[in-house]
Amino acid sequence: MDIFLSDPNEIPLPPQEVRILELKALPWQDDRRVQLYMEVTPFQKRPNSEISITNVKGDELAFISIIESIERKMEFTMHLRGAELTGPFSVSAILFYFEEEERASGDNAPPEPQKRLVVDQRNLTFIFQESEGQN
Repeated sequence: MDIFLSDPNEIPLPPQEVRILELKALPWQDDRRVQLYMEVTPFQKRPNSEISITNVKGDELAFISIIESIERKMEFTMHLRGAELTGPFSVSAILFYFEEEERASGDNAPPEPQKRLVVDQRNLTFIFQESEGQN
């Protein structure tokens, strides 16, 4: 088990207790990029997450997958794809772990796909603000 502590007062939590503390979307003025910020609780085991941005029709415009993050506070920029970018837009974040499977020694069978154990989810909506001078 790897535990990364920056604050000795933070108590790392087991996987089933890890939660998303904050999720923010800050749209850029170019109407094509979104800065995302996500903070999770202190953890004993590195969590995985998937974040997607969809338009009002439900079309996926951006997606990111984070495997075994070592950071509790994550910040990244997502670039929206597609020609028609009319809002509002939805951000969906899922925090999960892979279920650990016991394998018999000498088992040469191909590994089964790992099941995801979702421990938390967050959703939010945002719009791009019109710049001054635009109609």
